[in-house]
Amino acid sequence: MTIQSFSPFRSILVLVLLVIFCPLAIDIYLPAFVNIATSLNVSNNDVQLTISLFMVSVGIGQLILGPLSDKYGRKPIALFGIVTYIITSLFVYLATNFDMLLLARILQGIGASATFVSCFAIVRDSFNANKSAQMITYLNGIVCFIPALAPILGSWLTTHFGWRMNFLFLTGFSLISLIIFLTTYKETKPKNSHYQGNILDFRRFTPMLLNPNFMFNSTVCLLAMAGILAFVTSAPAWLMKEQGLTMENFTLWFSVNASISILACFIAPILIKRSTKKALILGIMLLVLGGLLLISLSSIKQAWAFMLPIFITSIGFAFTLGSAAGKALEPFSKQAGTASALIGLMQMSGAGLLVTITQMLNLSASLYVAFHMMLLLPMLILLITDRKQILHYEIN
Repeated sequence: MTIQSFSPFRSILVLVLLVIFCPLAIDIYLPAFVNIATSLNVSNNDVQLTISLFMVSVGIGQLILGPLSDKYGRKPIALFGIVTYIITSLFVYLATNFDMLLLARILQGIGASATFVSCFAIVRDSFNANKSAQMITYLNGIVCFIPALAPILGSWLTTHFGWRMNFLFLTGFSLISLIIFLTTYKETKPKNSHYQGNILDFRRFTPMLLNPNFMFNSTVCLLAMAGILAFVTSAPAWLMKEQGLTMENFTLWFSVNASISILACFIAPILIKRSTKKALILGIMLLVLGGLLLISLSSIKQAWAFMLPIFITSIGFAFTLGSAAGKALEPFSKQAGTASALIGLMQMSGAGLLVTITQMLNLSASLYVAFHMMLLLPMLILLITDRKQILHYEIN
């Protein structure tokens, strides 16, 4: 039995619940960053680790849990993810020190990765190629709305009940999702499908690692994601603690940026359909432009001087990520799952590690984000010069 055996509402409900575990765990508590640092007597850089290391575990989890879902089925992996998410959310709520909180967040990333890979595996099981692409587009659109809505909820919860309530909310959300999943979903893994080979045999990634097109475009994904992650982790403390914004004003700025991202996500497929390469060049140009503006405005200690360049980079991120990921996968149509897993590892774990390392530079938020955006400049130069023919694979 597949998910198509149920009503369309239940089908969409299950998929939506599974896909939003990861972004919800990132965006809901951003307004509470300063409160967490004060409550647990740690630095703002320490609190930033709760997101960057969460991302690292999400990326690593995909490498292992994806093949496990092919071997054992979608349901047990999704259940493992939801239960892990419940337990770790509760642990964060009860955390008496920062080390306990950080460990719980790392394990929570594993749970989120399980729900994430299960969601897209269920889509592939349940729909044909055209319907799958359409459903994935819908799900990505829903994910884009989370950064706009979750901080509003998180700000309200933090203001009225304290920062811990964000994680109690995640506990309740995941409990309700568990009940819905158990009562709605029936296994969709094809009976004649099973994973071939050793799950821990990473030699399957060799063709991708030796392919210049894949490495170039996946590196672009990594650097672009690192830039956005640098913004997400540094913005709360910079805007609320350094610039004196209230939690409500911070949430407003963040929601406006998320709304711009949503609009860009709808425009990006149109540009990519016309020319993937041009969309990629435009996207990276906008990211670099945003970085240059952050540098030039860094002496102005106002929220707008930080956020206006970020608006530009958010548009560039939408154009860059979709086109670069698509180009990276082009040579591997028969190994799309493996290639996607490796992109996920680089995009999430790679970006998380890079941001964690660069925090040691102790730059201001503006220069910190700008540094990451400027790392894309060499990639842009390669694209707009003759060397793009070597590193950017173009199918006629």
